[in-house]
Amino acid sequence: MIPLKAVIFDYGKVLSIPQQPSDMEAMARVAGVDARLMHDLYWKHRAAFDRRDLSTEAYWNAVARDAGVNLANGKLDEIIRLDNESWSRPDPATVQWAARMRENGVRTSILSNMPITLRRHLAEHAHWLNDFECAIWSCDVNSIKPEPQIYERALLELGVQPADALFLDDKDENVTAARELGIHGIVFENTAQAWAELNGRYRLPPPAGA
Repeated sequence: MIPLKAVIFDYGKVLSIPQQPSDMEAMARVAGVDARLMHDLYWKHRAAFDRRDLSTEAYWNAVARDAGVNLANGKLDEIIRLDNESWSRPDPATVQWAARMRENGVRTSILSNMPITLRRHLAEHAHWLNDFECAIWSCDVNSIKPEPQIYERALLELGVQPADALFLDDKDENVTAARELGIHGIVFENTAQAWAELNGRYRLPPPAGA
């Protein structure tokens, strides 16, 4: 089995549960638009927001402009609150598995595409993230997955070589980019699926119940 020094976790849909349809519907109601339109415009500009090419105001203004609405009179603050809360629900199974890795001498890190509003919200409210040895947030480094420099930054912060690290992410293109740099990686769906793929290949502790 391949020994590993570090495991790098994506945040959304790996360490946290996915944003729910009801979350998008709630934001759409505040904005006064159809939920499907809100979904499409939310993601249309999200990469630039995650990279911090767009400020918070510029991102939401772009969404509002394309939707033909105005987010005045407290609407923007409420939508940002709902957006932050939609990504603030940890997945207990993955969080506990990461803790077991650390207990067994494996370093853990977070590598996430994330806008500054959510990163600040998590810094204030999600103190469990402090258990990870380091975290690379796209808004802090002006780079997003699958751009190679953000993975290189994660390796540098961890102090490990690519062949010593495993990357878990819910998107195939992000895992592919990691593999191209020599990092081990699998597409993550849940801890049971991930362990089924990793067991016997890498020297890691199993998740609880495996």
